[in-house]
Amino acid sequence: MKVLVAVKRVIDYNVKIRVKPDHSDVDLTNVKMAMNPFCEIAVEEAVRLKEKGIATEVVAVTVGPKAAQEQLRTALALGADRAIHVETDERVESLGVAKLLKGVVDQEKPDLVILGKQAIDTDNNQTGQMLAALAGLPQGTFASAIGIEAGEIEVTREIDGGLQTVALKLPAVVTSDLRLNEPRYAKLPDIMKAKKKPLETHTPESLGLTVSAAPALLKVETPAERKGGVKVASVDELVDKLKNEAKVL
Repeated sequence: MKVLVAVKRVIDYNVKIRVKPDHSDVDLTNVKMAMNPFCEIAVEEAVRLKEKGIATEVVAVTVGPKAAQEQLRTALALGADRAIHVETDERVESLGVAKLLKGVVDQEKPDLVILGKQAIDTDNNQTGQMLAALAGLPQGTFASAIGIEAGEIEVTREIDGGLQTVALKLPAVVTSDLRLNEPRYAKLPDIMKAKKKPLETHTPESLGLTVSAAPALLKVETPAERKGGVKVASVDELVDKLKNEAKVL
């Protein structure tokens, strides 16, 4: 079976985010970029399926600028067999990404599509669900465990009440949660081998699609600094502060 795994280029989670002086966007000047952590989990799961002999090919795909090929090479170093880059310099929202990924799915005909449940920059948690809807495929979101047998995949999902297990017919779309696995680190020999693995480049137009205008980004601000808490001597004092200072009562 063929597994298609989507990855996204984001600011490294260890980096302190800076906002541009004019508040027009996040400042990316000399900022370290990395693969979205949930996408790392998705790549790891796809590679493990190949190591178990369940998957025969793992294909990594990303949508983004030319620099996003760095994250595809990382996926190749972690064990993906080849990569597909849908190159665009436009800011693409979740629905646009889902449409572009559907174009790739239509070409590649994978048996399983794995995505991270969300990206740590936009935090939307939408692309996997939108892709499943557009492609008409069953979906298992927030996966903490998966098992594949006889053309069916069982996905254990993390929900508010605990765990839920769903059975899906393949092909299907799965989004990975934190507890699905622990991603490996790429070894130096694998990083060198990744440079020779095939990386195919597309444009939205070559997939028969256009990147529609995204919602206008009006302003970006850093969160307000939180003030230190205070201890109160009694319930009456607490109620008074909530009523007169915080004004939440």
